[in-house]
Formats: sequence, C-alpha cells, structure tokens
Amino acid sequence: MEFDLIDYKQTWGESRVYFYDLEGSFVRVPAAWTDIVVPEPFLTVSAGRSFFKPEDLLCLWELLENLKDKIV
Repeated sequence: MEFDLIDYKQTWGESRVYFYDLEGSFVRVPAAWTDIVVPEPFLTVSAGRSFFKPEDLLCLWELLENLKDKIV
C-alpha cells in the first residue's frame, strides 16, 4: 500500500513518518515499519546471523582490555 509522505522526523527517540490514510486521517508510524528507511548494509549481508557488527566487537574488546588492567 502506498501513501503520500507528509513528513519524516525524529520524535520520542524514534524516526516517524506522517501521512493521511485512506479515510483522510492524519497518521504517524515508526519509519522502520516502512520502506523509507534504507537497511544498514551489515544487517542485510549478515541476514540475522550475527547480532554484533565487527566495529562494535572491537570497541568491546578495547573496553574489556582497559577494565582488565583496573580490576587486577
């Protein structure tokens, strides 16, 4: 189903799209529910097989390395 996009903005910590439905009511829904948001390439390629991006794992490793020196 297609609607004419009225607005796209960040509200309440989440991107939302605004449009008029078939009855003419003004509607807002999370942008993630639509195809306006381009999926992140990593998520597309990993296809749900990995929960963490490599750069996030490297940041975690660095954090753990720094904490290790402070705990011991």
